[in-house]
Amino acid sequence: MSKQFSNSEREAIYGVIHARRDMRHFAGGAVAPDALKRILDAAHAAPSVGFMQPWRFVRITRPELRDELIALVEAEKDKTADRMDERKAEFMRLKVEGIRDCAELIAVVLAPDDGTLFGRRTMPDEMALCSVSCAIENMWLAARAENLGMGWVSFFEPADVARLLNCPDGAKPIALLCLGPVKAFYDKPMLESEGWRSREHIDAVLGKNRYPLATDKRR
Repeated sequence: MSKQFSNSEREAIYGVIHARRDMRHFAGGAVAPDALKRILDAAHAAPSVGFMQPWRFVRITRPELRDELIALVEAEKDKTADRMDERKAEFMRLKVEGIRDCAELIAVVLAPDDGTLFGRRTMPDEMALCSVSCAIENMWLAARAENLGMGWVSFFEPADVARLLNCPDGAKPIALLCLGPVKAFYDKPMLESEGWRSREHIDAVLGKNRYPLATDKRR
């Protein structure tokens, strides 16, 4: 018989969803092995199109490898800043990754295409990527439930990370996930607190029978 969730369990789930943050500030320390296993098990329990399970996780434990990844991230951060024009100085003041201070660093790699056709005929690349994203979101929520912070770093050239991780042909790294204890969780998303962007009102992203337009916003 399928489980029915109680009101308190339902509230806890929504509480975790709304308390999740993309964390950039970490407090060092360590992640308990049993907690790390639960988080990775949650990621592996994610849905995937055609049950293809295209995610692969690489735990970075060698300090020298972490340093090499940091160098790649720093290089891409500089390139991104050069494209920011009038917001360059503002961007450079932001802390955009916690890769130096996090307790665990885990690379998430999109596995080479295994030929799955089920549900992918018209959008093969998109559905594979969406499936891996579901695994990352599961991991993020599980980390928050463990009172651990997690941040998604995307400042890198996938081919460079693939080379460092000895990925096979066709594999594509899509995330460096920083995981670990934090002193405090942000009250709201960091980029919102910093004035970079604000969250859209639900009415701006919800349409009825057609794509939502800007004129549909009801504040």
